[in-house]
Amino acid sequence: MKKVLFIVLFSSTLSGVMAQEVQDLEVQYNPNSLNPIPLYEQHYKVRVWRNIDLREKMNKGFFAKNGEISKLIIESVRSGELTDIFKDDSLSGKISKEEFLGRLVQEQAQTFENWDPAKDYYSEDIVAYNGRNFRAVADSRGVTPSEDAVDQWAATTQGSGLPYSVIDMSTLHLMEDVIFDRRRSRLYYDIQAIEIIIPGAKTNTNIDLSLGWFKYKDLEKVFRNNIPKAVWFNRQNTAQNKNFADAILLRLFQGSIYKIQNPDDETLDDTYRGNGRPYYEGVWAREWTEMMLMEKEHNLWEF
Repeated sequence: MKKVLFIVLFSSTLSGVMAQEVQDLEVQYNPNSLNPIPLYEQHYKVRVWRNIDLREKMNKGFFAKNGEISKLIIESVRSGELTDIFKDDSLSGKISKEEFLGRLVQEQAQTFENWDPAKDYYSEDIVAYNGRNFRAVADSRGVTPSEDAVDQWAATTQGSGLPYSVIDMSTLHLMEDVIFDRRRSRLYYDIQAIEIIIPGAKTNTNIDLSLGWFKYKDLEKVFRNNIPKAVWFNRQNTAQNKNFADAILLRLFQGSIYKIQNPDDETLDDTYRGNGRPYYEGVWAREWTEMMLMEKEHNLWEF
């Protein structure tokens, strides 16, 4: 009896210790990181947000015709390969697949009244339908709509929405942690998430439209699983085309910093363009911040 009791107590204690170890590991590692660096190895860390304009020459490899990175992401959502879509960069609240696809519609569909065979829509050569009057014009056969247009009208009882084209989805926002690993003595760029943006110049409201945020860990799987589609185009040497995941790992993109982690959660424009300052200080601030991070990396080598 004592032996059985000892085994039970030992097993429960061991389970508690293992559960605590698992919990400690979850605290020590970022679950959103592709290759997480434990917190106790991080000598320095700062989170930055970058704006990537896919129309820029350096970024065109990710935006080649019929091989756009945004097109692959949207196709993966439609097919169900990508299921987690987040509403903001906190990566906590999600949006549904239906809501995401709804954001792709530029102008909503219009609903028309159903065709009523008992109703006379014609008055000589005028067709009255859906509150508007149309003049009936004979087609190439010399047949006017009053003779054979019933089936055509009946087939168009509902209009279709006007979707955004892939060319309109030309901006990405990238959120990453810049981490100096004390054990390996090098700086790492730990990408956390990517957002697809439709620039305000393409929207009806003239305001940037966010389609949603995606964990980069999920996107990297999509890129690896769709090798024929996820191709970064090398304009200098097509024999060296690469997978999107490899191109991002090699930092073959240009993205200007628009926000760096701060207690007020302000963008660089918010910080440097207020209080009557000229607008170009916000642009300069992006370059200053980039240089500051490079200098920080240089100084960290002294430790």
